[in-house]
Amino acid sequence: MNYLVTHATEFSYASDVAISHNLVHLRPRDTPRQRCIEHVLATSVPGATMIVGVDFFGNDTAYFTIEEPHGELSVSARNLVRVETEEPEIGGSLAWESIRDRLRIDLEQEWLDAAQFRFDSPMIREIEWLREYAAAEFPAGRPILEAALGLTTRIHEEFEYDPSATTNATPIAEVFRIRRGVCQDFAHLQIACLRAMGLAARYVSGYLRTIPPPGRPRLVGADASHAWVSVFCPPVGWVDLDPTNDQIVGRNHITLGWGRDYDDVSPIKGVILGGGRHSLRVSVDVVPCDEQGRPLPDSIPADSFDDENPAG
Repeated sequence: MNYLVTHATEFSYASDVAISHNLVHLRPRDTPRQRCIEHVLATSVPGATMIVGVDFFGNDTAYFTIEEPHGELSVSARNLVRVETEEPEIGGSLAWESIRDRLRIDLEQEWLDAAQFRFDSPMIREIEWLREYAAAEFPAGRPILEAALGLTTRIHEEFEYDPSATTNATPIAEVFRIRRGVCQDFAHLQIACLRAMGLAARYVSGYLRTIPPPGRPRLVGADASHAWVSVFCPPVGWVDLDPTNDQIVGRNHITLGWGRDYDDVSPIKGVILGGGRHSLRVSVDVVPCDEQGRPLPDSIPADSFDDENPAG
């Protein structure tokens, strides 16, 4: 499946910004299940100095500085991506505790790379009682992927999707208390549970294609930035799970990048001098297309938003 993904972020400031420094993760990562065929990144302020690179986790990045006073800034990315997915064999993974024990001692490169995702990160700190919450899905000898899927389903069933309940900075303990949140919260919660069991889990940032009800057109900007979990499940490898939607990640998911938590791979972040109060608007559009980026006939969008269209 080919997708044309556009991601636009617009800032409006109360007063001019004298200088801004920005770091973006807006190029979909090349992985065994997807390939970024084309990537175009643009800003609305001319003269931006831009440097592209790769971060510690292997994600593509762009860093740009704007030294010209500006009252508004838009950052847009246009990506043509091909996604292919084969679902893993649920019974093909090892017992979870054998993986936990081996992550502590194995010096092979694959295991060393995975082991870094066992530990605390700035937004995911060890919470002892989360081990008790997760343990019901991890009886002795259960294959790790089967156990992780059980935890995915449990979070989906016990926590309600509510965009008004949390912010980007809401702690996991508060999300657990109110049992509400968004995809970022549920990903952080599941990662914290897996790490509490001694397993390796990473945060994945990306996009989710939303499919309108039968007979309804898809809507411009109604797709969403999304987040999910990737868990180390040898010999299968890393397997991506979506607790918000209770599923193994498939062809409707497009990966931007991964890290320890949201802070490692937020789509855009930076610092500014001046500006005062500001407003932010984000629009994401995920359109099935052909290899030249032309939308498929059944994916022609409507011209307006609809509150009934599901969020990612």
